[in-house]
Amino acid sequence: MPKGEHEMLYIVSFPTPFGPMAILWRAVEDAPRIVKILLPPTEGNTPRPSLQATPRSCAAIDDLVAQILRYFAGQTIAFSLDRVALEGCSPFQKRVLLAEYAIPRGQVSTYGLIAAHLGMPNAARAVGRALATNPFPILIPCHRAIRSDRTLGGYQAGLAMKRALLEMEGVRFAGERVVGPLYYAAAVAH
Repeated sequence: MPKGEHEMLYIVSFPTPFGPMAILWRAVEDAPRIVKILLPPTEGNTPRPSLQATPRSCAAIDDLVAQILRYFAGQTIAFSLDRVALEGCSPFQKRVLLAEYAIPRGQVSTYGLIAAHLGMPNAARAVGRALATNPFPILIPCHRAIRSDRTLGGYQAGLAMKRALLEMEGVRFAGERVVGPLYYAAAVAH
């Protein structure tokens, strides 16, 4: 690896059924480290900032893109966090993201249940903020967290995409509310 390559930020953009997405990554010790997943922009959300990233891919990133596209096509994909740069998150956000990652496909939990699991029962809003700034959506399925009243809450790419992802995973709705059992974050190992 040429000197300084680990400091370069690379980007891979690709079309999805929801709109264009991108993966930001760095080469670290000849392996990619995913820095951020950029979801499709939506009406009303802030446009993507201009990034100083060089278009470039590699076999591992191409494989991840293929996995994301298979996931959007309805396949069950177990995303690995091996190449995800969680070290860029605060300790609290990392704990929240790992708890969220453990929620199985087709199930949801609430911000409050996740907060209680983390030993902070009054931190539902902090959990929501940590998920709202999740750098790795889809890989860490923050769409699986909902409000305690079983409404969707928020999502970086908009509530239409959040609902579509949950429905694709088999979560049922009655109007605006999620129907079905909640996944109790207390069952998730630290």
